Amino acid sequence: MIKRYSSRSHKIDESFLNEKLRSAESYDRIAGYFSSSILEVAGEAIEQIPGKVRIICNSDLQQQDVATARAAEMAIRKEWTSKVEMEKLEKANPRLRRLFKLLKSGKMEVRVLPSEEFGLIHGKAGLITQKDGSQLAFMGSTNETYSAWKLNYEMLWEDSSDEAIDWVKKEFNGLWNHPSAVPLSDFVIEDIGRISKRVVIRKEEWEEDGDPAGAVVETPVYRKEYGLWPHQKYFVKVAWDEFQSGRGARFVLADQVGLGKTIQLALTALLIALKTKGPILVIAPKTLIWQWQEEMKHLLNMPSAVWDGRQWVDENGISYPSSGRESVTNCPRRVGILSQGLIVQAGEIPDYLLNQHYECVIVDECHRARRKNLKKDGENEPIQPNNMMDFLLKISPKTNNMLLATATPVQLYPIEAFDLLTILNRGSDHVIGDELSIWKRDKAYTLELIQGKQDVPEDVNEIWDWVRNPLPPANEKAQLFGLIRRRLQKSPTDSVATGPEFNDLNPADKRRLQSNVESIFSEHNPFIRHIIRRERKFLEETIDPKTNEPFLKPVRVRLHGEADHEAVTLPGYLRDAYQSAEEFCDELGERMRAAGFMRTMLLRRMGSSIQAGKNTAIKFLGNQFQDLEAEEEDYVSSINDTETQKVETEEDQSIITSEMTDKEREILIRLISQLDSHKDKDPKYASLKEYLFKKNWLQLGCIVFSQYHDTIRYMADQLSEEFPEIEIAIYAGGNKSGIIKKGEFKPEKKETIKARVQRGELKLLFGTDSASEGLNLQRLGTLINLDLPWNPTRLEQRKGRIQRIGQTRDVVDVYNMRYKDSVEDRVHELLSDRLEGIYDLFGQLPDVLEDVWIEVAIGEKKQAEKIINQVPKEHPFEMRYHQIENIDWETCERVLFEDDKKEQLLKGWS
Repeated sequence: MIKRYSSRSHKIDESFLNEKLRSAESYDRIAGYFSSSILEVAGEAIEQIPGKVRIICNSDLQQQDVATARAAEMAIRKEWTSKVEMEKLEKANPRLRRLFKLLKSGKMEVRVLPSEEFGLIHGKAGLITQKDGSQLAFMGSTNETYSAWKLNYEMLWEDSSDEAIDWVKKEFNGLWNHPSAVPLSDFVIEDIGRISKRVVIRKEEWEEDGDPAGAVVETPVYRKEYGLWPHQKYFVKVAWDEFQSGRGARFVLADQVGLGKTIQLALTALLIALKTKGPILVIAPKTLIWQWQEEMKHLLNMPSAVWDGRQWVDENGISYPSSGRESVTNCPRRVGILSQGLIVQAGEIPDYLLNQHYECVIVDECHRARRKNLKKDGENEPIQPNNMMDFLLKISPKTNNMLLATATPVQLYPIEAFDLLTILNRGSDHVIGDELSIWKRDKAYTLELIQGKQDVPEDVNEIWDWVRNPLPPANEKAQLFGLIRRRLQKSPTDSVATGPEFNDLNPADKRRLQSNVESIFSEHNPFIRHIIRRERKFLEETIDPKTNEPFLKPVRVRLHGEADHEAVTLPGYLRDAYQSAEEFCDELGERMRAAGFMRTMLLRRMGSSIQAGKNTAIKFLGNQFQDLEAEEEDYVSSINDTETQKVETEEDQSIITSEMTDKEREILIRLISQLDSHKDKDPKYASLKEYLFKKNWLQLGCIVFSQYHDTIRYMADQLSEEFPEIEIAIYAGGNKSGIIKKGEFKPEKKETIKARVQRGELKLLFGTDSASEGLNLQRLGTLINLDLPWNPTRLEQRKGRIQRIGQTRDVVDVYNMRYKDSVEDRVHELLSDRLEGIYDLFGQLPDVLEDVWIEVAIGEKKQAEKIINQVPKEHPFEMRYHQIENIDWETCERVLFEDDKKEQLLKGWS
């Protein structure tokens, strides 16, 4: 029997839905979009159903989003958080509470089906099974939402015939059991519960709570991305607790590449800024300053300003008039970001910055602050700091909190870690103690002791000397340090106990000191306390007891191109051209004092692509160095003693432009002729096509990297000419980003390109190293390096674009290209036996290995081998800070008022 209903003639929620569900045993429903349907579905009648309620919904997920359970969970979370608008839900709390109860109990089950599988599900239907076993089916326009049943004009047909019931049942089961249908993620269920109890509080209440979650849980990193992982929350919580204690947060964050250091540091800065009034200064490599601003804005909704060398530029791109370099101390935002290069070059900027006090100073890539007299067995020599280290030693006493970040706190020698702690300790004796600290007295002995190369002391008086200065915080080991602090009546900010206070300890305290002596040096020393380092392997192999899964979902890397036979073979004419480039560099070396930047530039570019080599030779001949300098900026800024290298670079350029010999010109002309006389495509292009199409990497999503725009533009243009229908994105510095299709290039904003990649609309992206830092490309599953950067850190940063938090594949593929018999190939031969071991030891390849490329390029193989052999075969200082715990911020119900956050963060330094 068929019955017809419309909103014009019936209150369909009462005359049909509620009436039928009061006597229902179970309810199956084909609904619309899951975000709106889910939020409004829980009526009282549904709560009274004793059996299951099953709902199949539509979503914007794509097939690749549901390829694995992990991918589906992350994709559903992101779609949910991006569509749910908090301010529109405040009046829906009672309904949301009922919904959470239904979902949490398992009485209601929801599955989500990607819209690309069937298109948008416009068909709405349901099947109600009554308690007496009878069934009825209904169809119509009505979605499973409050507005559909209560407010909209809808039409609905009830049909209890066997034919209709079987048909609706078949349709529901076909969708419900479809391979692409995935269950609602646990996060969405818990988030509904949180939202149902959500209360917005003002800044004063948040400060009284003392819970950082209220300022964090609704930031974009949670509502538009994948949230924070346990190790990230743990660092922020540790730093926040130290800040709250009054001692000040002073840490080296030394996580491996790809584990999200920037967001941890920025979030800590956000919390400190909300609680205080002083300036916050971020010092980062020039290549990262805009990335810092972008991540703070888009992940934390956090305003900031960047000093571009002349003036401040805020998060909206608005420039602030400058009265000169002294304006560097007049930042228009609480958080100011500036380049390390301005510090390295010395001059007025550092002096101005040192004239004021800061609430927090953050330094990214802090390993560039080093002593010039770094050498083996030189621990007890006085520090001869480079410019960067000198500045940090001076600014440290002028800030209440200081956070240093690097993936390699030790590149060669343990003293590098000690030097970083020395920076943190200036003005804060709780790091490694005051001037009488035994930790500082004999650094060589100290470093051997904590590495286990010296026996721990047995005499309790000597143990006390190590413990008392600095005196560990009470919460580090309550039954030892907590008791001692209470016995001596020490406040949390007291950093040192005097020697005579030893007599105030009772015999039980002294026995505890002796019985804990091993752990004091292995687990409770200043290095473990202030250097926080988590390795990817540890996070991927350590099980979270709350979820019974690893703290970090493993993402393995499968390398291609490593075998000798996989090097790209150069045809004869190109081998001749490469030899001409080497000959030019040799000639240049005869009259150049420096062996680095300009002398090897042509070989670096020839190693990238034939096109880049040709363009470089032409620019050398025409003295056109402006474009070359821009692309070599990363190379210059990566050198430890950048201030020295810059001078040498300027001198070298002057030599080339004014004194190029006839023979050098002759070689360049020959090189250009050799490349012009053959129109064959670069052999790297054939390898690129093989991996993209024959190995199907294009379908998995691929980013193709090169250090040089010449290389990526040449390869992208060749592909577009041969495959005109493919959209190819270019992601590069300046105004060079855009989309190529059918051979036509159209400029496009980087933000648009990133958004399209993350939505799965673009599967092929060519990028220079401006895309190698901070850019989240978890949507892509493969990576091709057209060249091998001479600074090995760059290679790790490139890989970190896809081997990162949020990657949905369990294994990502990386192909490293190199020409046979090139400098890169020869370096690879020298390092191949050591690279994996070095990476395992240090977490990434030390910057010092960049010198290996240079020495090989100028024919100094023995010197290159010497540099390699200096890298220790055993880690000189083991960072054992692998503590982690699961911190629950996701269920936070009391949320800080967004306008209060903005008001606080928009205040400037003056």
